Amino acid sequence: METIKHECGIAMIRLLKPLTYFQQKYGSWIYGLNSLYLMMEKQRNRGQEGAGLACLKMQAQAGEEYMFRERAEGSGAINEIFDTVHAKLSGYSSVLNDADYAARSIPFAGEVYMGHLRYSTTGKNGLSYVHPFLRRNNWRARNICLCGNFNMTNVDEIFADLISKGQHPRIYSDTYIILEQMGHRLDRESERLFAITQQKGLQGMEITRYIEKHLCIENVLKESSALWDGGYVISGMTGSGESFVMRDPWGIRTAFYYTDEEKVVVASERPVIQTAFDLEIGDVHELQPGQALIIGQNGAWRLSNILPAAPRTTACSFERIYFSRSSDADIYIERKALGRNLMQQILRSVNYDIDNTVFSFIPNTAEVAFYGMTEAIEQYLCENKLRQIMSLGRRPTAEETQAIINCRVRREKVALKDVKLRTFITEGKSRNNLVAHVYDITYGSLRAGIDNLVIIDDSIVRGTTLKESIIRILDRLHPKKMVLVSSSPQIRYPDYYGIDMSSMHEFIAFRAAIELLIENGQWEYIYNIYLKCIAQRHLPASQMVNHVKAIYSPFTVDEISQKMAQMLRPDDVTTEVEIVFQTLEGLRSACPNHRGDWYFTGDYPTPGGVRRINEAFINYIEETYNDKTGSMLALLNHSKRP
Repeated sequence: METIKHECGIAMIRLLKPLTYFQQKYGSWIYGLNSLYLMMEKQRNRGQEGAGLACLKMQAQAGEEYMFRERAEGSGAINEIFDTVHAKLSGYSSVLNDADYAARSIPFAGEVYMGHLRYSTTGKNGLSYVHPFLRRNNWRARNICLCGNFNMTNVDEIFADLISKGQHPRIYSDTYIILEQMGHRLDRESERLFAITQQKGLQGMEITRYIEKHLCIENVLKESSALWDGGYVISGMTGSGESFVMRDPWGIRTAFYYTDEEKVVVASERPVIQTAFDLEIGDVHELQPGQALIIGQNGAWRLSNILPAAPRTTACSFERIYFSRSSDADIYIERKALGRNLMQQILRSVNYDIDNTVFSFIPNTAEVAFYGMTEAIEQYLCENKLRQIMSLGRRPTAEETQAIINCRVRREKVALKDVKLRTFITEGKSRNNLVAHVYDITYGSLRAGIDNLVIIDDSIVRGTTLKESIIRILDRLHPKKMVLVSSSPQIRYPDYYGIDMSSMHEFIAFRAAIELLIENGQWEYIYNIYLKCIAQRHLPASQMVNHVKAIYSPFTVDEISQKMAQMLRPDDVTTEVEIVFQTLEGLRSACPNHRGDWYFTGDYPTPGGVRRINEAFINYIEETYNDKTGSMLALLNHSKRP
């Protein structure tokens, strides 16, 4: 019901054959460019605030451009950048079919292509923040182009490291700082090789060829990534033809690859590669935590362990619940399992009255979990029907049999997103009135006052859309009871590894826990948690503890869920509203290989995550409760709700 933005999606293709090969086999040397377009379109779900592509032409001569880039903002960015590229190609229409000429002279005719789709998690927008990022140098081997799906939690430390080496970065953003850091290490690698050429007595272009041939991208990645704390998949290429993709050692972000004699391909999601190149599931492999896929200038590729994998890898469970498309074979199974695991809780919520309950889902991304949920309830019905028949102790009559077998799961499309209204044109109550009409309902799909309504969603984060739109519009159907179901557990903590969930006040679960503490008069309890966070503020991140967990410890999951329902139900809605969440056990059984659950548990996989939650809680308290003099003692004297 609420859009959660995720940073970001990547795609890369390295052609291992000359462009003439693709001209002859596929009828066009544009094979690589077209493949990149298809992979980016298939990952449109991963970023609609901007897109960019880069191309490396390895056959260019001195004095000719060899690295090309196009970037654009907005939901139409993919089409815009490819339209721009094709417009440039159209200027060479008379020689466009000459693959040899294209390899030498036509822009965006190259051997390496990288693409990126962006969602901002920092609030920083503008073309200068759209990947790929490019660092120029007159030595080809010192040029580097980067894009990635990542968010670093320790940008301050990396920034300070750059300054300590004498650099003066122009922009303070994790992508730009990573670019400068890797550029610095690339310079040092080139200088190392240059010193060797001097010992060998090489001259002129012999020096350049030696450096480009022996450049070790592993050295660059190992020296740079030793400082990184965060979730990341970073892809890049140098001007001399080295290309790479590296995954974080905690396995937070995802990357998949495929290789054959023609190409090496990488994308953020497995089915993207399967669809684009007509492959079976076993053909596509997952890049392992801490590992890099590196393709040399000569096209030879290798897997290299850059950092040791963390003892407990924490691949992002939200990839399985929400972000990645459900066309992935494993994700499809897992999302159905998430729905199935909610069956008992849902049945209790409707008092096992399946005859008088309608099941549906919002939004479309929850559809697969909906299938799992309703299949589990159908299985329950089948078993219950058998028990009823067996309990008769005799052969049932036709009427008795009919009465038993007629009970079915009632599925309806009760709501749909009707139109994207331009709510920014008004404020206040008028805006809320417009927001309430973003969704429409199917009138007559429920029996008013008789039927319960069960609606499943992927997750409930802020609750804004529920309160301002969903609950109110579903109430027009006049259900006896409304049960809102989340296929994920309660989201209690910010994410700092690439999802736009960063401030404590955003989470309805956190606000509900705070309200419960306030109702119980536990101001001092809140204040003491604040003091504990303050006390460890100057400790190294590795020594910090997530004291914010204590906010939730006095209450059960059900108590917080009940409070959330109370807070989210609009005053003019009289229908009983209940919220049901996935359990942590249900999540883990459905997604056993993706244990990244810090947004639910507060168990951050890196020290940087713990430091950031510490700061987030301090900021929340100081922004919410600070009095005019700045004294936090005001918190203890509050008698009103925040």
